[in-house]
Amino acid sequence: MSRKRRMFDIDMPVMDDIPVGKVPDKVLEKRRGPMAAAISENADALRNQQSTEDTIRAENDRLAHELVRLRSEGLVTEHVALSDVVTEKLTRDRKPGPDPELDELKDSIRDIGLSNPIRLERRSDGRFDLIQGMRRLSAYRALYEETGEERYAKIPAGISAATDVSNSYRRMVDENLIRKDISFAEMGALARAYAEDPSHDCDSVDKAVAILFKSASYTKRSYIRAFASLLMMLDKVLMHPNDIPRNLGVELKRKIDADPGLVRHISTAVMSEPDRDAAREVALLRRFVEPDAVTSKKPTATSGGKTRRAKTTFQVSGRAGVAKCAASSGRIEVRYDLDFTRVDRAKLEQAIATMLEDLQEEDDLTHG
Repeated sequence: MSRKRRMFDIDMPVMDDIPVGKVPDKVLEKRRGPMAAAISENADALRNQQSTEDTIRAENDRLAHELVRLRSEGLVTEHVALSDVVTEKLTRDRKPGPDPELDELKDSIRDIGLSNPIRLERRSDGRFDLIQGMRRLSAYRALYEETGEERYAKIPAGISAATDVSNSYRRMVDENLIRKDISFAEMGALARAYAEDPSHDCDSVDKAVAILFKSASYTKRSYIRAFASLLMMLDKVLMHPNDIPRNLGVELKRKIDADPGLVRHISTAVMSEPDRDAAREVALLRRFVEPDAVTSKKPTATSGGKTRRAKTTFQVSGRAGVAKCAASSGRIEVRYDLDFTRVDRAKLEQAIATMLEDLQEEDDLTHG
């Protein structure tokens, strides 16, 4: 019997090599028409756009929250109308009267603008309480009054939420502690005003100093307490308390503590000269600390038979207080509340040279 002959030889592929349910991309591209391709591309673009918008929205939300935080902390500068700034919340530590340096500040604002914005706190009535920057505000108000220019009608300010009044005082005081022209009498007066305000829950000047001047050194706080006490004892006597040098005020307070009756003698001496200026008032106070400070020495005969001229003493007011001067033949002495060792040597030499050049000595007063 003969074998049957196969008609076809078919090579069957291995089953694992046959893709199931998967169509090659090239096949899909051939099957998908132009409209389907456009729809697919548009869908991809929409998905990318939505993702981009979500990212932008999230970033905007983050920035909005950050802006709210910065504003609440007063770190965002805004322009506030001068008429909306109220200055009554805090008792100012600046002495009353004209400010000799205000013109310099106004010139600086004209030239370069305000470098350091003022600090305000929001009020419930929509206005703002001034916390820091009384001089800056005064300069802007003066410029607006003088020029009428709209650029001075609003002042740059950092605005924060209202806080406890003691915190507001601390902000004002800490900024002013670095001022060179603030006197111990001004700081003492501020401590007294704070202690006497019934809304502050502060029963003594010492406590007021501890609260307001917490950032100051222990020594500086003791000086402020001394001046606050001195002003209380001589409240209605002194006309120029802000010109009293630190050392004089502290020593005068110490002597009064040792002899309370000294207050009456000081009051009598000071009030006997109602037209006194600052230098004269300081000189009168100095008599009770340094009794020989204004007493001229009597002429005494030298071994050569020549008469020695008496020493001339006088006082001159300066930025750091009153300078006590003593002049005699061939010598002049200046005592001033200033560390001359920290003054630039060239500047010091120039000042002395100018003084000597301006002094015109009479012929009969030369040493010969």
